[in-house]
Amino acid sequence: MIRKIMAMCMASLMTIGIYAQETYTLQTCKELALQNNTKAQKSELALEVARQSKKEAFTKYFPSVSAMGVGFKATKPMMAGEIPIGALMGNPEMPPFELNMLKKGMIGVVSATQPVFAGGQIVNGNKLAKVGVEVAELQKSMSEDALLLTVEQYYWQIVTLKEKMKTIAEAESLLQQAYQDVNNSYQAGLVNKNELLKVELKQNELESNKLKLSNGLKLAKMVLAQYIGVTSDNFDVEDPSLMAEEPMLPVKADHESALQQRAEYRLLDKNIEANKLQVKMETGKNLPTVAIGAGWNYMNIDKNSPMGMEDNFGMGFVTISIPITNWWGGSHAIKKQKMQVKIAESEKQDTEELLLIQMQQLWNEVNEALAQVRLSEKAIDSAVENVRLNSDYYKAGTGVLTDLLDAQSSLQQARDQHTEALANYRIKQSKYKQVTGQP
Repeated sequence: MIRKIMAMCMASLMTIGIYAQETYTLQTCKELALQNNTKAQKSELALEVARQSKKEAFTKYFPSVSAMGVGFKATKPMMAGEIPIGALMGNPEMPPFELNMLKKGMIGVVSATQPVFAGGQIVNGNKLAKVGVEVAELQKSMSEDALLLTVEQYYWQIVTLKEKMKTIAEAESLLQQAYQDVNNSYQAGLVNKNELLKVELKQNELESNKLKLSNGLKLAKMVLAQYIGVTSDNFDVEDPSLMAEEPMLPVKADHESALQQRAEYRLLDKNIEANKLQVKMETGKNLPTVAIGAGWNYMNIDKNSPMGMEDNFGMGFVTISIPITNWWGGSHAIKKQKMQVKIAESEKQDTEELLLIQMQQLWNEVNEALAQVRLSEKAIDSAVENVRLNSDYYKAGTGVLTDLLDAQSSLQQARDQHTEALANYRIKQSKYKQVTGQP
C-alpha cells in the first residue's frame, strides 16, 4: 500500500514538472531578450571594445619606457693584438703589450621617451577614440530597439494565434449545436443525410485550420524562445486581452524635434565628426614630431681582466623627425579624407529626409491600423446578427443550412480579422512611439 502511495506521489510530481510553465508578460520578454539574446550581448561587447580602445589611446600621453640587456661570451677575445710599447717609447728592449678585449661582458640600457609634439596625432587620436565609444553606444541603442521591436512582434503574433484558437473553439461549439439540430431533423426524417454531411465537412475544415494554427503557434513560440533565451517547451506568454486598452491614436510628435534625438541621426553627426578628425590625423602625419628622453646605461666588459671595465651612466636626448618626401603622398591623403567629410555630410542630408519620411509613414500606418480596428468591430456586429438571423430562419424552416454554415464561417473570419487588426495596431503604435522617442 505504501509503495502504491509513493508511486502515485511520484507520478503527481512528474506531472506537475511536465506541465509547470513559466508565463511571461511582454515586459518580461523584453527584459529577458536584453539579458540573453546574442545580438544584445554582441553590441555590449562591441561597446566594451570601443572603451578599451579609448583607454589605449589615453596611454599615448605618457612616456614610453623600454629596457634592453645584452650578454655575450666569445671563445676568444674579439679584439686581440700586441702594442709595441718599447718602440713607441724608444726602448726596444721593452716587451710589447698584449691586448685582449671583448671576450665576455654585459650591457644594460633603460630609457624613457616622452612625446612633446606629434602633429596633434595623440590629441586627435584620443578624440577619435571618444567618438568611437559614442558611436558604439548609439549602435547598441539601435540594436536594442530593433531587438525589442522584434520580440514585441512575435509576442503579439503568439497572442493573435491563441485568440484565433479561442475563435475556433467558439466556431466548433456553434457547429456542434448545428450538428445536433441537423441530426435530430435527420433522425426525424425531416432532412436527408446530405445536410448532415455538410456540417461534418465544415467540422473537418475547422479541424484542419485548428491543426495549422497549432503548428504556427508552436513555431512562433520557438522563435520567441530563441530571442529571449528560454526553452520553447517550458514557457508561455501571458494571455492579455487585445482590448485591455481602448485603441486610440498616440500623441503625434513633432517629427523635426524627434529627429534630433534619433540614434540614427546622431550617428550621422558622429560620422562627420570622425571624418573631420581623420583629416587632422592625416595632417599630423606630415608634421614634425619632437620627443625628449632620458636613459641609464650599465656596462661590464671583461670583468676581472687587466682590460676589464665596469661603468654606469645616465644621459638625456632630444629627437626631431621631419617628414620631407611624405608630403607628396600625404597631401593627397589629406584631400581624400576631406572628400570623405563631404560624403558624410551628403549622407546626413539624404538620411535626414528619409527619417522624416519614415516617421510620417508610420504615423499614417497607425491611423490606418486604427481605422481597420474600427471596421473589423463593425464587421463582427454584422456577422453576429447574420448568424442569429440565419439560425432563426433555419429553425423556422424558412432558411437553408448552407446559409447558416456560411454565416458561421463569416463570423469566425470577422473575429480573426479583428484580432489581426488589433495586433497590427499594437505593433504599429509601438513602432511609431519608438522612432519618435515616446515612452
